[in-house]
Amino acid sequence: MNREYLSVEEFNELLQHWSGKTIKVTKQELEDHDETLMQLDSISYETNTRRLDEYEPMHALQLNGTGTIQTETPNSQPLPESFYEIPLEDTSLYQFDNTRFSLITERGTYIIELTDQ
Repeated sequence: MNREYLSVEEFNELLQHWSGKTIKVTKQELEDHDETLMQLDSISYETNTRRLDEYEPMHALQLNGTGTIQTETPNSQPLPESFYEIPLEDTSLYQFDNTRFSLITERGTYIIELTDQ
């Protein structure tokens, strides 16, 4: 599998092609694992210069759309907001292997892939 490291701009440009499609986002942070299925309407970025603490990200990738989230509980739940937010850091790594995106931060790993739906 050929994994290419991308700049955030290249990552964004490639990910924009998936707007209008159904995606699955798998998050693994420490002991927290969940999967989100969503209809991706658009992609945006947020900058938060008024952070209250270091846990709040300065920059975030927002996957905008509707969907459901599956956690450790048996039933999936609707997304609480109409977006899925991934915190970005200066040290974040962006990869694409022609079938899925990987975003690796100090807090966790996020995999974004198309579904067959």
